[in-house]
Amino acid sequence: MRIDVLTLFPAMFDGVFSSSILGKARDKGIVSLNTVNFRDYANNKHNTVDDYPYGGGGGMVLKPEPIFSAVEGITEGLTSDRKPRVILMCPQGQTFNQKLAESFAEEEHLIFICGHYEGYDERIREHLVTDELSIGDYVLTGGELPAMVVIDSVVRLLPGVLGNEMSAVTDSFSTGLLEYPHYTRPAKFRDWEVPDVLISGHHKNVDEWRRRQSLMRTWAKRPDLLENVELTPKERKWFDEWRASLESKEAPSADGKN
Repeated sequence: MRIDVLTLFPAMFDGVFSSSILGKARDKGIVSLNTVNFRDYANNKHNTVDDYPYGGGGGMVLKPEPIFSAVEGITEGLTSDRKPRVILMCPQGQTFNQKLAESFAEEEHLIFICGHYEGYDERIREHLVTDELSIGDYVLTGGELPAMVVIDSVVRLLPGVLGNEMSAVTDSFSTGLLEYPHYTRPAKFRDWEVPDVLISGHHKNVDEWRRRQSLMRTWAKRPDLLENVELTPKERKWFDEWRASLESKEAPSADGKN
């Protein structure tokens, strides 16, 4: 995969692209990570990339010419039949989630545009980008941090990036549910012990315990996620038991025992 980021602050990405999982993925040749300062594509002697908005109002607006020219410079000479997805980081965009991460991970080339100031010239939105993304309903000073979040989420899904390929499959949201609890050595820390089922060696029971925990945790913390989860008759029975426990003012048991 190739990823290009249009930004006025390319130095922000230096540490991110050279460290941890992203750095290892780049070193392995799994992904190419590049930054482009679109100020270099400004067509005026002062290299300005923004201007006052037509019609008046506060703030400055990013001009179309530098951003169009930067994208065209990146894509010039590409031989692939698949056009890159050009992603505008924008508070008006679709809220990013795991499904979108999985969709982007299937692409060969992603181009991110990180804005600043009051906003973008609308012609960028209408005639250049393929996707508009937001990472949440709050305001940041620019699109760099959101782009880093999306890139990290996408790259970790690429084959060969994670040491254990199952990690990405079982993560929270990958299955539509929140992830089950994890434990490691020691089996007893202070007065807290690892659940017996996890050290039993009985894989079927472990799998059932993890599924039950994942469902219960999702029900407690993010019940909205359950709307798109198809439950088995056995799992529906678990929910009936948990509801009955709540109605009788008894907390549901974490290990499935009543």
